[in-house]
Amino acid sequence: MIVLGLSALYHDSACALMVDGELVAAAQEERYTRRRFDSAMPVRAVRACLRDAGVRIQDIDHIAYYEDPARKLGRQLWMGLPALPAATPETLYRFDAERPRRQIRELLGYPGEVTCVAHHEAHAASAFYQSGFSEAALFTADAVGEWTTTSYGRGGPHGIELFEEVSFPHSLGILYSAVTSFLGFAVNSDEYKVMGLAPYGVPRHLDLLRRLVTDLPGGQFRLDLKYFDLSGASPMYTPMLGELLGIEPREPESEITSHHYDLAAGIQVLLEELLIAKLVHLREVTGSDHLCYAGGVALNCVANRRIREVGPFREMFVQPAAGDAGGAIGAAALLGHRLTGAYVARRVRHVRVGPHAQTTDPRGWLDAADVPYRDFADDEDGLLEQAAEWLDEGLVLGWYQGRMEFGPRALGGRSILADPRRADMRDHINALVKKREAFRPFAPSVASERCGEFFDLPLPSPFMLDTATVRDPASLPAITHVDGSARVQTVDRADDPRFHGLLTAFARRTGYPILLNTSFNMRGEPIVSSPADALTCFVRSRLDVLVLDDIAVRSHDLPERFFAEVDRQQPFRKPAISRDVYTFL
Repeated sequence: MIVLGLSALYHDSACALMVDGELVAAAQEERYTRRRFDSAMPVRAVRACLRDAGVRIQDIDHIAYYEDPARKLGRQLWMGLPALPAATPETLYRFDAERPRRQIRELLGYPGEVTCVAHHEAHAASAFYQSGFSEAALFTADAVGEWTTTSYGRGGPHGIELFEEVSFPHSLGILYSAVTSFLGFAVNSDEYKVMGLAPYGVPRHLDLLRRLVTDLPGGQFRLDLKYFDLSGASPMYTPMLGELLGIEPREPESEITSHHYDLAAGIQVLLEELLIAKLVHLREVTGSDHLCYAGGVALNCVANRRIREVGPFREMFVQPAAGDAGGAIGAAALLGHRLTGAYVARRVRHVRVGPHAQTTDPRGWLDAADVPYRDFADDEDGLLEQAAEWLDEGLVLGWYQGRMEFGPRALGGRSILADPRRADMRDHINALVKKREAFRPFAPSVASERCGEFFDLPLPSPFMLDTATVRDPASLPAITHVDGSARVQTVDRADDPRFHGLLTAFARRTGYPILLNTSFNMRGEPIVSSPADALTCFVRSRLDVLVLDDIAVRSHDLPERFFAEVDRQQPFRKPAISRDVYTFL
């Protein structure tokens, strides 16, 4: 049974290919088009996944789509009427419930059956069918899918059941995103910046923020809608929010002050309070010790730590691609189970499921350009020792290895790596390489068997979806946040032997099996996909070394014309940010 899951036409388009219930390939369209959060039908991603799996489009038994377009249209019309947007193709296409099926036929060339599953069913399934639990409580939270914003359910060998929901416009995702917008950040992409900003402040606005939402019995809550504007024609908040808080909205890219720190701290605490309260209810209803959690809100790793430490569940699994991209996995898994009735409890151990790059050997490019490089094709130990030496010397590496990761995190396949012990390394990478805000922390990757020596983390964290206290912050300044925490990735030898080997080689030199790990991209761009992407980003960002599978290139060996040409073709520009870039229509 071959099922292709699709997430498309809203944001973060992706596909997932499942064969007999097992995920064999998944990819996001943005990695191929180089347009961040690309919403288009994932034609390129589908082509790459099929090619990688040796499957043709006509071999697919079913396609599963991650939401119900007809039900979504009901909400869109409710929101848009009576003031529909101007009747242009650029606006009215959003109100076409047949568009997904039509594009699947026309753009993918698939003539077979397309089954739509509810958006929050796809989220819940994406977590449950990857969790390895034989039974679990299910919880999803995002901005909105069709009408649902939060759902509660249970899963088992029989499938999944969602038995309670909160309906739009009452939404934890909207609550957090409205404050994200108020703080001058982009909605549906920069919420993690608010999470990173929060530890710099104190939640002195918490009581005022609590007026935005009423916690109701059971799984319910209600937003006070006089503070929210969801029309898409203006920011997500009304002027009344500023009046309530006594703060002016922050202009994008402007100075961040203590008021902004404190507001971020307040909304983070409020989110955690609401999540814990709703999960206590879910535990009481289901009686399960296991929680499966997905939806965009599940990417808030600080809240995930709070749930782990004080929540009512003994074990929790958060879907690594918890946002809409992961809905492609959930839709495929759910439809496959419904069609076959077969269920095997599988725990996902890694997300290196992107297709292999189908390009010519980069050695040929480098030879043609007369660029020196070192080839370690038959000497992995030599590669790891050399890379560890460079890192120990303070060099910053672009690390490109094998299949790319699926989801928002770089986990050792498409990573920028550096020495976490250097106090100046965070500022160096922020200013010169990533060109991003100085307050944002970097994450560490650590050999899993030694994690407990350096972090107060009792469980594996292979997907960077949890935070933990750094035991000796002074020794690891580049990855320690202002509150003494770090967003940890644990690396198991069995799951990623080469990355684990690099951590081990670095430990032999330094005593620390830990590296600073951030995504291999520049600000405002998707993570690199192909060797050509990696080489371009390497030149533009002035990294010191590029390790491209088995070959290593030093920046100082590149001809000066490389830098001039790349800068001429793709000069760095800060991404445009406005408060009204997001629409729920």
